[in-house]
Amino acid sequence: MKGFGLLARIVLAIILGIAIGSIANEWFIQLFATFNGLFGNFLGFIIPLIIIGFIAPGIGSMGRGAGKLLGLTAFIAYSSTVIAGILAFLAAKSIYPTLLKGQSLLAFADPTEGLRSSFFEVEMAPPMGVMTALLLAFVIGLGIAAIKGEALLKITTEFRDIIHLVIERIIIPLLPFHIFGIFANMTYTGQVSTILSVFAKVFVMIIILHLLYLLIQYSIAGTLSKQNPFIMLKKMMPAYFTALGTQSSAATIPVTLKRSKTLKVRESVADFTIPLLANIHLSGSTITLLSCALAVMFLQGDMATFSSIMPFILLLGVTMIAAPGVPGGAVMAAIGLLETMLGFGPTMVSLMIALYLAQDSLGTACNVTGDGAITSIANSLSRRKKLTETDKVEAL
Repeated sequence: MKGFGLLARIVLAIILGIAIGSIANEWFIQLFATFNGLFGNFLGFIIPLIIIGFIAPGIGSMGRGAGKLLGLTAFIAYSSTVIAGILAFLAAKSIYPTLLKGQSLLAFADPTEGLRSSFFEVEMAPPMGVMTALLLAFVIGLGIAAIKGEALLKITTEFRDIIHLVIERIIIPLLPFHIFGIFANMTYTGQVSTILSVFAKVFVMIIILHLLYLLIQYSIAGTLSKQNPFIMLKKMMPAYFTALGTQSSAATIPVTLKRSKTLKVRESVADFTIPLLANIHLSGSTITLLSCALAVMFLQGDMATFSSIMPFILLLGVTMIAAPGVPGGAVMAAIGLLETMLGFGPTMVSLMIALYLAQDSLGTACNVTGDGAITSIANSLSRRKKLTETDKVEAL
């Protein structure tokens, strides 16, 4: 499987899981139940460390830079991410009752339910709770930014590199086997047809939402900069397709930077905002995560309310900071919130990972293409603000 990309491995794992699950005996299912239990426990252990590793250096490094432009860009990016989440919620709320009709009342219990317990279990208690990790990450990150702590920033950055290695060398390579076990179990218990049907429908809805949101972003950017939004979008297409191949906002930065400079923005603004946005603007990933999470919840007959989902969206926009450095990093960073705020169990988390990774490249492409719009908006607003301040000086 070494020559396969992550998406190909996920798809192959799903296909093999369905095929083998339909003919496997209970002993084989129990074997993978053991593996899934160990892997799930390890995920539970590493989640608080992922949160600290991603958020602390992300916030700490954001506190350095070009002053007002940094604040303006970060505010626009965070607002865009939150609005994307709200759009995904409203779409799911209105579309899922029809799109997933007849499937909401189906049982969505743990696929291993009814089977014997795994051969053995290994307890892997997390070093701290998810909310404790979030608070600690915020305190450390804000503290680094406030005191300009170079030494502490270096420590947290190196810790983030360690977490990246854990994700890249352990979690990502083992995920296909975990997903294989989940789909084999679901096939064994007769639940797989429901999941595949949901996969296809939600996949199409997510693509439509991505395109719609990009159109909204560029309509705003085009209005402020007095450009045609469709022409602006066309100029950013090389970045979109590069992100489809790399599955990484960070790896696409050179192309995104080059294309964003064709949108009539100042070079100094683009040089600063594009690398920043590659780590903090996650509108496409947010649409994907919300759509997938709400679909999984809908299968249980549980449709979240706006008041219950809004805190999740607000925290998600912060939790995913710096996650784009790793393919699938956004969903890894979000697992803790899914468990604590939306009540996801191990099986639901596994399905979320499968749903998300199956189209991670599309979410990344939406993020990257949207960076051009955010850069144009920041350029227009910062220029307008500068002109206003100049007018006031002249009036005096």
